[in-house]
Amino acid sequence: MPNPSSEPVLPSLDDPVVRTGSEVAGGPAGKRIRFAPNSSWWNATRVLILLACLTFALGLVQKKPCYDGAWFGESSQYTRGCYSDMPHLYQGRGFADGAVPYFDGTGDPGMPYLEYPVITGGVMYFAGVLAREFGTDLNDEKLWFVMINALIMMACAVVVVVAVARTSGRRPWDAAMVAAAPVLALNGIINWDLVAVAITAVAMMAWARRNVVLAGVLIGLATAAKLYPVLLLGPLFLLCLRSGRLADFAKAAGAAAAAWFAVNLPVMIGAWTGWKLFYTFSQDRGADFGSMWLIFQQRSGAMDIETLNSWVSGLLLVMAAGIAALALCARRRPRFAQLAFLIVAAFLFTNKVYSPQYVLWLLPLVVLARPRWRDVLIWQACEVVYFFGVWMYIESYATEGSKGLSQNAYHVVILIHLLGILYITALVVRDILMPEHDPVRRDGSDDPSGGVFDNAPDVFTLIPGQRAELRYERDYYPDNPYVSDADGESAASAAGTIHK
Repeated sequence: MPNPSSEPVLPSLDDPVVRTGSEVAGGPAGKRIRFAPNSSWWNATRVLILLACLTFALGLVQKKPCYDGAWFGESSQYTRGCYSDMPHLYQGRGFADGAVPYFDGTGDPGMPYLEYPVITGGVMYFAGVLAREFGTDLNDEKLWFVMINALIMMACAVVVVVAVARTSGRRPWDAAMVAAAPVLALNGIINWDLVAVAITAVAMMAWARRNVVLAGVLIGLATAAKLYPVLLLGPLFLLCLRSGRLADFAKAAGAAAAAWFAVNLPVMIGAWTGWKLFYTFSQDRGADFGSMWLIFQQRSGAMDIETLNSWVSGLLLVMAAGIAALALCARRRPRFAQLAFLIVAAFLFTNKVYSPQYVLWLLPLVVLARPRWRDVLIWQACEVVYFFGVWMYIESYATEGSKGLSQNAYHVVILIHLLGILYITALVVRDILMPEHDPVRRDGSDDPSGGVFDNAPDVFTLIPGQRAELRYERDYYPDNPYVSDADGESAASAAGTIHK
């Protein structure tokens, strides 16, 4: 029997979908398999990196119809699903003219400054400098701009995959669900979201390795690239409260604030009007593509911005309160990745807009929270439907005489995407309430992504007299090859000590 404390979980033994698929290659791994990490250059990390590069390259091939001019005014960028913001923003945000983000205006009265956070703006500016250097005319510069950014996004995708593999404890092969994700191929170069996703993934890896200050610094930097990573501080606070690690939370939160201010303050001082546009734009925009609020607005009439913002904020607060109650009342402390997924999913579910690339925010969190191929693929199928649906809907009114999606059909597409998020959310909540269903805890693990929480006793819950549970995997999974009798006994002993 493998030693559960050191050897990786094999997908062909652990995941029903992989087990079935392995039949074409000889069947699942045998129970007596032994690992020799140094026997081959092709270890798990290198295989996953190659898989991520291949997936991303397929995405670039999928965008090929736009390379020859469809980005520059043709409707085929929608009908062929190869749209990207990048070539449009190269000229529309002044990069073609050498404008410095936030300090120089864009020349567009509707969007006078760049509406992105500072780290993302820095990446855009860097790519713009290179595009002007290599391009021969405006359209050639736009193509260079896309290709340079594509290389940066591919590097970010590799970082995400490696970080997920190293955050998942004994389950490095779960990162294959990120590396081979259809949504990674389809959405990788729509926008610059992978920058924030990569920094966030490394922040979670740092936390898993108990480097709380570095994790905080990276969360701050990720928030300076996209707003959503700041939400991770909520789950960290709840889990630190429950495990009595509030000093660690204070270190992480302080480091996050310091890192965010370090990169934002110079721009805030030198270009306040340009810097604040990202935040005021998010507040002032109405219901937009992909949101449930768009369905309400198009079916019931316009909703003023103040009312819409109140509904969005109120619903998000209700969901956040529910997540907090779940974190502090569940009989076994939830895993960090589970709560991180839930809060980001709540933010996207209630947000006023859902751009197709936002799915990348959830991708590593879904894989860490619910690592099952069947469930990940069902969720991604919903997102692929939305990906093609939104472009066909835009094409329906961007082109005269178009046969794209009608408004009613687009509403169905939005509902499919929302149901995909709710599907994974329901499974994660079930895993928290009934830990015997959690795939991660089947192998005897507690919280591989939890860092200081991993195997820590509880010191605070909202249920009076509630006992701390560490792990009872031998009782939950008597036939699991990854949980030995010795592990079960030691876990029960440890838990018994805590109960006393």
